[in-house]
Amino acid sequence: MIGPASLQRVTGAHPRLLDAALATLVGGLGLLPLLFGRWPDGVHPSGADAVAAAAAFLLVLARRRAPLPVLALAVLGEVAFTVLASYPSRVLKMAALIAVYTVARTVRRRIAVIAVSGTALALYVVITYSTDSATGPEAGAVFAWTGMFAAVGATVRTWHAYAAAMEERALRAEATKEEEARRRVAEERLRIARELHDVIAHHIALITIQAGLADRFLRGRPDQAEVALGHIRDAGRMVLDELGPLLHVLRQSDDEPDEVQPTDPVPGLSRLGALLESLAAAGLSVRHRQVGHPRPLPTAIDLAAYRVIQEGLTNAHKHGATAETDLLLDYGPDDLCIHITNLPHVSPSPVSTATGSGHGLTGMRERAQAVGGSLLAGADADGRFRLAVHLPLPAVGPPTGTRASDRSGTALRANAAEGRQG
Repeated sequence: MIGPASLQRVTGAHPRLLDAALATLVGGLGLLPLLFGRWPDGVHPSGADAVAAAAAFLLVLARRRAPLPVLALAVLGEVAFTVLASYPSRVLKMAALIAVYTVARTVRRRIAVIAVSGTALALYVVITYSTDSATGPEAGAVFAWTGMFAAVGATVRTWHAYAAAMEERALRAEATKEEEARRRVAEERLRIARELHDVIAHHIALITIQAGLADRFLRGRPDQAEVALGHIRDAGRMVLDELGPLLHVLRQSDDEPDEVQPTDPVPGLSRLGALLESLAAAGLSVRHRQVGHPRPLPTAIDLAAYRVIQEGLTNAHKHGATAETDLLLDYGPDDLCIHITNLPHVSPSPVSTATGSGHGLTGMRERAQAVGGSLLAGADADGRFRLAVHLPLPAVGPPTGTRASDRSGTALRANAAEGRQG
């Protein structure tokens, strides 16, 4: 079966060559009676038939460039030939029908309908004039042949439009696919960059702090310098352990079997104790409090919570003026609130929220938003820098224990008061 695509390849690959072959065929059919001495119906040809054959050849050859003028000239030539020769020209009629097909395929539908109707009427008049019969079979055949050529032209027109629409749709789908692939690559690059930052920045910060302590204690207190060097070794070992699975994913090819993939658990709040111990070893005292009833978290939210706490406490250690930081985990029925509070180096200035600058704060906000949460960070009027992260959790029933009345404000104010009393 010939479909739109194959038909378009056949008719559209070399249109001029196709027109030349068709024009030669029509013109040759008009010249054959001159060689045999008569037409199949017994009519003897004349020199006018040779002129008609040449005219039909030129008309078919030019049908694509000017469909309507070619159709008009073919019809007028058929009328003139019939009046002068007293019988219709078969080759001019054939050229007129081919022009009907071209007009139906290329011209606007309304104009094509008018042109085809006028052609059928003109050819009907010609047949009626030559046969002296308005109801004969030849008169009826004129409308049938004209309608058939017009229908074929309209069908080919529809096929070409369908093929063009399918090609455009395929190109649009390919462009959309490429755009989606680029978007996924960009998202993956951001995810990997964020993961690398969270894994490396914390441990490098601890290593830097411990290296400074080791340098300070190296001569006066070598035992403390040895302890600091031990913490540096532990931090280096931990960063290598966490980088291993990530680097494995980056190196892995698509056809690598699943059984060779790393099976290390994804970091989560279960490692919070070890994180606080490492920070304590680096000289940061974290007052950790918990409100509500802890429960198992979804993997994505558990990882986001751990990374946010890791980055927030690391920033507090690097930028805080004191060695104490408050960490509050507030488990609600449908969310987890993380509050980190420390005193920065900057002078107190009342700022409600801050968009933050630097990759650390940006990465924490992206992590929270990736799981449907939010992050607010800024300095309060008392000069304490506060970080508040809200992460959504699967809804559970109301807890049986006592909860803070205002989880985003009351607990932090109580914590701040506790810090001032201490």
